[in-house]
Amino acid sequence: MAQRNVVTARRHGRRFVTERAMCLAVPGEVLSTSEKDGVSYGEVRFGGITREVCLHALPDVKPGDFVLVHVGFAIARIDREEAERAWELLGRLGELGEEAEIALGEEET
Repeated sequence: MAQRNVVTARRHGRRFVTERAMCLAVPGEVLSTSEKDGVSYGEVRFGGITREVCLHALPDVKPGDFVLVHVGFAIARIDREEAERAWELLGRLGELGEEAEIALGEEET
């Protein structure tokens, strides 16, 4: 759930509610690297899914490394243990989401 902030406009004395969004980066394992038009890319595995990811911000990444990916861009290198912790947490969040849907009567039939 996004964090809610209440902002008061000084000029008119009105209150506005704004929400700050949170971004999600997903851990993946770099399988291979390549270059296209001077930009570094890599095939990255996310569980059973493999996607092409821009590695340009992390020029020293090599196959076997783990990275955090946000909207197709690797933004940080992480170790295997951190990747496994993130996968576990994402799995638990998915389970919580399914339980919430069932509790709210929104489960698929």
